Amino acid sequence: VDYMNKIANRMVLMDGGMGQELLRRSGKQPTALWSAQVMMDDAQIVCDIHADYIRAGARVITLNTYSVTPERLEREGVPEQFKSLQATAISVAQQARDECGIDGVKIAGCLPPLEASYRADVAPDFETSIELYRQIIAEQANHVDIILCETMASVQQARAAALAGKESGLPVWVAFTIHDDTSGLLRSGEPLSEALTVLDEIGVDAKLMNCSKPEAISAAWGKLALHSGAIGAYANGFVSIASLQPGGTVQSLAARQDLSPDEYADFALTWVSNGASIVGGCCEVGPEHIARLAERLREQGYAITGQLDA
Repeated sequence: VDYMNKIANRMVLMDGGMGQELLRRSGKQPTALWSAQVMMDDAQIVCDIHADYIRAGARVITLNTYSVTPERLEREGVPEQFKSLQATAISVAQQARDECGIDGVKIAGCLPPLEASYRADVAPDFETSIELYRQIIAEQANHVDIILCETMASVQQARAAALAGKESGLPVWVAFTIHDDTSGLLRSGEPLSEALTVLDEIGVDAKLMNCSKPEAISAAWGKLALHSGAIGAYANGFVSIASLQPGGTVQSLAARQDLSPDEYADFALTWVSNGASIVGGCCEVGPEHIARLAERLREQGYAITGQLDA
């Protein structure tokens, strides 16, 4: 796929972060339900951000369901909201795509960490995880083009999400979050290379890194580049994620001041020159970053697309 993309000069461009952008625009204090809370209060903001990413050049937008997991909703005392929040996220993504009227925009379903980002130690066991991921897929599969398993912090988490994703019959992309210390280890401490081998065995459609510092992704790139098939990355713009605890809020996280749209694009274009066929952004990487990245990709002769195989 990488080789074909290079010949055709095609690059899949994903959107950027949703949660932090929602908080900024809503002007509200973050809660433990994060992006889902804003959607409960004002779903139009979610639609507007999706549309801004599409207009910026993104051709894959991800459902705003990162914090809409049975586990998180149970913890916050609103488990009955699961189906309605999933449906709202689907509806506003479709609305944004339709309103923009740009051909070829794909919607990615979202299989996130069930309990907490970065903390594999609090994730449910494998059997529970795969069952919960099946519940999420049951709501999303008929309305999306891709299943995106993102911010996977351990091999077990990724296996459960990827296997549940494969059952849908849709393309499955899996993105790992890695330590920010450039060690190339998952947040669980397991080697990235071991995790990627598991994905090879499952036969996923794309292997990525996400929600880690761009420097850490660049340092681990050689491990990803050893694997065949589509590879890519979308980094975050946090100073550090060390203070975030399960059930806590993103209040404790600060955005970097040294990751302008051009500086972010510099990182992403390095990944592209080293074989990436999918790039985008994660938390604190906003529409202006994606717009600049789209511009720079086009300057290099890439046609921006939303799918790997056409």
